Amino acid sequence: MAVRKVKKDVYAVGAIDWDRTLFDEIIPLPDGTSYNSYVIFGSEKTALIDTVDPEKEEELFENLKELNVKRIDYIVSNHAEQDHSGAIPKVLEAFPMAKVVTNQKCKGFEKDLLLIDDEKFITIKDGDTLSLGNKTLKFVFTPWVHWPETMSTYLVEDKIMFTGDFFGSHIASSDLFVKNEAKAVEDAKRYYAEIMMPFRMPIRSNLKKIEEYDIDFIAPTHGQVYDKPKLILNAYKEWVSENVKNKVVIPYVSMHGSTRKIVDHLTSALMQRDVEVRPYNVITADIGEVAMSLVDAATIVVASPTVLVGLHPVAAYVLSFINAIRPKVKFGTFIGSYGWAGQAVNQAKALTPNLKVEMLEPVLIKGYPKAEDFKSLDNLSEEILKKHENCEYVK
Repeated sequence: MAVRKVKKDVYAVGAIDWDRTLFDEIIPLPDGTSYNSYVIFGSEKTALIDTVDPEKEEELFENLKELNVKRIDYIVSNHAEQDHSGAIPKVLEAFPMAKVVTNQKCKGFEKDLLLIDDEKFITIKDGDTLSLGNKTLKFVFTPWVHWPETMSTYLVEDKIMFTGDFFGSHIASSDLFVKNEAKAVEDAKRYYAEIMMPFRMPIRSNLKKIEEYDIDFIAPTHGQVYDKPKLILNAYKEWVSENVKNKVVIPYVSMHGSTRKIVDHLTSALMQRDVEVRPYNVITADIGEVAMSLVDAATIVVASPTVLVGLHPVAAYVLSFINAIRPKVKFGTFIGSYGWAGQAVNQAKALTPNLKVEMLEPVLIKGYPKAEDFKSLDNLSEEILKKHENCEYVK
């Protein structure tokens, strides 16, 4: 990754991971990712904002060398997760005069995760400032975005907000700044769905904190820099609101065709009623796309055949994932097929205690669907339509 200029005396020196395809061993990365790190040259002190994943340490040091960085006084750590903090020990080794500047919680994490000695830290509080001479850093605590210690750092004179994972996106790009706005929002929506959505409520209050500042640039630690901050701020406002679309998401598994026939019929019935619908065969689907679709869906319908009187194991996995990301769906139900008996509905409810939805009557079909079963699915689609029409949050 080439060194790139954000603004006078502010440079991006992180690494692009073009080839990474999986994050946290669960999240697909169709477009790779980046680990953004930024150098700020003040008239008296030099600061490094975040570092990179340990696998990309060499690229970080190559960029620091290219930029002729002789001294780093402060390493500001906005987030303790190792894809951003993992190279801190090596930076401290190369620049022994440097101190790690972060909050008390982050310090604790980094002592545990990275084995950094206590004396290497400068601990700051919310709203504290740090002078680099002609440039000033101000620390803005944004907890639970998406760990308890996360914070942002505001470069006062240049109006740059370094937000850590907040407003990030998994995208490997040669462009430092956002050029394709539609693509940028789509990438950020995927990132939000997979990582930030469980923390929708604290994000609301943190958005208000961020908006109190006069910002020209938002510089996250994944993805591109926003030189039009309103683009991502407005997107986040919508995602964390209670508003949803007249939309149904149907994750499904089918073994012998019965459940697929049920899903196809319900999909058609909803389309006939002008309800947006998106079925996902979760055997082959990108789980990130499922999550992204749930960001603004009003209803989720999970469909599964019965396996040994319970859910298909992949359906159970998907329900556990959905429970973890906590989408703001307003309604939910279960459809599926069985041979002789089953506990799929009870199992589905047990796996999703975090979904605060109004449950609609499930449709369970014995064997291959028949005329009366299709009628039940038509009735379900009609009920979904009416629920959407009467819900104040469906836009």
